[in-house]
Amino acid sequence: MPQLALEQATIDYRVLGPEDSAHPPVVFVHGILVDSRLWDQVAEDLAARGYRCYLPTWPLGSHTIPTNPGAVLTPDSVAAMVREFLIALDLSDVTLVGNDTGGGLCQLVVDRDPERVGRLVLTNCDAFDKFPPFPFNLVFAMLRGPVTIKVLFEQMRVTALRHSPLGFGLLAQPDPALTNSWLEPARADVRIRRDLAGLLRAVARTDLTDVATRLPRFTKPVTLVWGQRDRAFTPALGRRLAAVFPNSTLIEVPGARTFVSLDAPAAVVGAIVDVGAAHR
Repeated sequence: MPQLALEQATIDYRVLGPEDSAHPPVVFVHGILVDSRLWDQVAEDLAARGYRCYLPTWPLGSHTIPTNPGAVLTPDSVAAMVREFLIALDLSDVTLVGNDTGGGLCQLVVDRDPERVGRLVLTNCDAFDKFPPFPFNLVFAMLRGPVTIKVLFEQMRVTALRHSPLGFGLLAQPDPALTNSWLEPARADVRIRRDLAGLLRAVARTDLTDVATRLPRFTKPVTLVWGQRDRAFTPALGRRLAAVFPNSTLIEVPGARTFVSLDAPAAVVGAIVDVGAAHR
């Protein structure tokens, strides 16, 4: 697997699809406590259609390479890594795709430096003061130290606990082996637990409401693919976020929850293909 050394962290990433693709490159941004495999079904389908897809694992708690000594993980610093990743690989006119915390990070990216982003596709994600939404604000409040993370993640080896409404069960119909593997890096390495704890403390101090006031400046195409069964990132939140962008399309996905890429990957693929084809 290729790795890219950035200022604060080394990022594992995968690339699918032809190097000489005629389509805009697609870069994915996942959320906290998942990795790039969240996007596998979407990226594999896109690659088969000739799209070049970049699937980084960002340092959001399921990463396996600890951040550099002295690195400070905050939503802003991870958004800076996304921008640095695009620059380092010389990617432009990018279709940037975000979910969950990653959707909030994408908002920070286009707020600070949208030059390399040609279009934005967001599935259910943080927005405004929902960063994170209930009940994950309560869960994150319990995970702000390496010791508590270790204790809770050991308990969550039990699938029923891991897939409860306070875990992955609220987000999708997840695969037990996949969700268990997402927690393993923090179980196994205190450095990952320290990264996660620091990040969660920073998330608690972050609000996207101010950022939202500037999002109307991003006039490039935006498509929101919003799962309608989501009780955390609700349909109303999706409609509110879509209204902020001046050039937006909202696609409602009836049977999906937060992880639309797992529940309804074809909807995400279709949105990426359509937004790239219609606005090139």
